[in-house]
Amino acid sequence: MGRLEGKVAFVTGAARGQGRSHALRMAQEGADIIAIDIEDQISSVPYKMATPDDMAETVKQIEALDRRIVATKADVRDFAAVKGALDEGVAQLGKLDIVSANAGIFSFGTMEELTDEEWDQLVDVNLKGVWHTAKAAIPHLRANKGGSMILTSSSAGVKAVPNIGHYVAAKHGVIGLMKTLALELAPDFIRVNTVNPTSVNTDMIQNAAAYELFAPDLEPEARTKEVLGARFQTLNAIPLPWVEPVDISNAVLFLASDEARYITGQIFPIDLGQLLI
Repeated sequence: MGRLEGKVAFVTGAARGQGRSHALRMAQEGADIIAIDIEDQISSVPYKMATPDDMAETVKQIEALDRRIVATKADVRDFAAVKGALDEGVAQLGKLDIVSANAGIFSFGTMEELTDEEWDQLVDVNLKGVWHTAKAAIPHLRANKGGSMILTSSSAGVKAVPNIGHYVAAKHGVIGLMKTLALELAPDFIRVNTVNPTSVNTDMIQNAAAYELFAPDLEPEARTKEVLGARFQTLNAIPLPWVEPVDISNAVLFLASDEARYITGQIFPIDLGQLLI
């Protein structure tokens, strides 16, 4: 018996990166998956976003584990699309136990430099999209007589970080949203927590725009993953540059499981000690 045997989990941003990792890790422990992703580009995002082929690969990997998955193209900024995808997933899989509100984007600029488009697009995905996910899920979790929501915040949801002020604001907002939801939903035995990662080894940081931010003194050809790793490492107390997606997925799995049945309203750092610095 897996730790999530017989449960159904809803994962946003599931086509690749942390979202795919979360879906796979929960499926490995017995969960069936409802998955959504925008599978498209957002104009202010300076790296390539997920594609339909990425989602097809997620589906393939989940089905290889002999688990069921209902995957839909949906943008978390569109509440009707999120609700429709989740309602259809529940109709096919029977219920909802777990929510991983993971979908998020990243871009860069000082508070003075950021455009309205950069601000609005990031906050709409990273904060409003989490609210949409929770709002769509609440009726299903209530019908299930309980469950677990895990909202993806960040170490930047707890501390200030220059050059990503819109991201910092949104991820702080996710913590406020989590705490409010935890209080509102506690009578329904619905637990709500955040995971707060340091840098994670995904396309969100492994791209030319992030490398330029961390190494403006270097020519583009000199900005290798190895060189940038040394600079990312300075952010963390444990001397590593980043964690892997599965490190976050293991925390999501714990918070989703009955092992965490009395944990709610909490910030769960997976941060290599970043918040100590």
